Formats: sequence, structure tokens, C-alpha cells
Amino acid sequence: MRIGYYPGCTLKTTAKIFEDTALVSTKALGLELVEPPNWNCCGTVYSLASEDVIHYLAPIRNLIRFQEMGISEVVTLCSICYNTMYRANHLFRENKDKRDIMLSIMDREEAYRGEIELYHLLSYLRDKVGFDRIKEKVVLPLENLKAGAYYGCLLLRPAGVEIDDPESPKIMENLLESLGATPVYFPLQIECCGSFETVNNPELVRGRIKDIVDNARLFGARLIVVSCPLCHFNLDKRQEELAKADSSFVPIPVLYFTELMQIALTGELPDFSSHYIDPGVVISELTGESGAKV
Repeated sequence: MRIGYYPGCTLKTTAKIFEDTALVSTKALGLELVEPPNWNCCGTVYSLASEDVIHYLAPIRNLIRFQEMGISEVVTLCSICYNTMYRANHLFRENKDKRDIMLSIMDREEAYRGEIELYHLLSYLRDKVGFDRIKEKVVLPLENLKAGAYYGCLLLRPAGVEIDDPESPKIMENLLESLGATPVYFPLQIECCGSFETVNNPELVRGRIKDIVDNARLFGARLIVVSCPLCHFNLDKRQEELAKADSSFVPIPVLYFTELMQIALTGELPDFSSHYIDPGVVISELTGESGAKV
């Protein structure tokens, strides 16, 4: 089954492991993610200005690329890309005045018809594949793995964009269960990680991360699972810094959900070398006697 795939910038650079494991995992499920030629940055954040139509052109141009390919369903992996592109697509469909302005600016391109359905990979797996089917494809159940799903902000907010209940999401927990893992609920799983303040005020972000990690550990998590490259960087890198500054701080490895999918669906371990907090010890406890390949 061919599905459009918008990678975004970070998945070609610092979050390459996210893309690599997603491609392996979806192939194991019989899905082919098709990347368009000449895609551009999604714009990174959705503009909150009421008259900033130019800011919506980047995501709409990406959707035009898929329209040109005859593809009607598109998935993203990055939560930021999903949020930005989904909201621009919704605005295009619902606001005729802004739609007309966008089309007039892009007068040399194929006119976008607003027919692309955009999914985050998590929602596509739930709505189009089904967690029961994923469970059937598992070759290495992640038994005894206690994993806490960290959602952050952009999968659940604002209203109308959320892929699950914004106060009590279960989509990542349901995926973890289908892979054989034990999901661990912790109250701070929907709190902001500090986002782009990691550039301007890393000390603030380190405080946020310590609270989130301590909370996840308190509730029994051995791993934290994410879907956002920025959340991953903040949780992973800032933990490394916390551990260097305070020997009593015990970090928790942070993995993309697709890394666990690859392990469960293929029995093969990802290359963990890009992680600041090595998940190898926790994963080896899971796979040591199962013949998993490195």
C-alpha cells in the first residue's frame, strides 16, 4: 500500500534514526512510504498572526507535491510538521478568502484542491492499519518492557488538531500494548518539554526535563517514548547534562516509538549511536535471550 510521506527537515539530519526505523517498521507492515520530490520545510511553527497568509504557503506547496503524484493520503512523523501542515490544510479548506489569496500567490503551480488527508503516523496506524494487525505482525514481543509515552504539546493541542483525547491520550499506550510492552502512565506525559526555549534558556528546559523524567521514573517507566524530534532532543540531551551536573540523577533512555516498532516487528535493533542516553542496557534486558540482531 503506497502512502505519501512528508519527512521534514529534522528527519534528514539529527533525527535520522526516526525516519530509518519508521521506513523499516512500515515495510514490515506492508506499507510503502512515498516521499515527494522537491519538498520544502513545513515552516516549523503555525503562525498565530491573523493576516500571515504567506506563512501557510510552505505546507500547502508540500501538499501540492503529493497532489501532483496522485496521492491522497499523507503521513508525517514529526509532531511539529504534523501540527503545522494539518492546520494549514484545514485553513485552506475552511477559509475561502485566505484560500483565494494563497492560490493567487501560487499562480504558477498546480492549484491545490484541498483533497489531501493528512495523518500523523500514529493516527494512521490506529485508523487505517489497526493495532490488532500490528500485534499479529510482531516477531519479538517487548515483554516486561515498562515504557512511558510522552506526548508533549503538538499532537494534542490546540482543539481540532489533536489525534487523541488531549487530557487522557491512549494512542501510544495502545501501540505499545500491541508490541507486547507494558505502558506506564505518568501525569506529566502531556506537559511541555520546554520546546524552543532549549536555545534561549537551557536551564529552564533542564528543570522541565528533570520534573518529567523524575515523574516517569516514579510511576515505573524504564523508557520514555516520544514522537517529536524536539522533545527527543530536550529529553535526551538535557538529561545527559543533568547527569553530569548531579551524580545522583539517574537518566531514563528516550526512544522514538518507531525504534520500538522496528525491534518488535523485525527482531533487529536500531543503531543507538545517535542517542545521548544509551538505551542499550534496557533493551538488552529485553532482547538478550531472544536472538535479536544488532
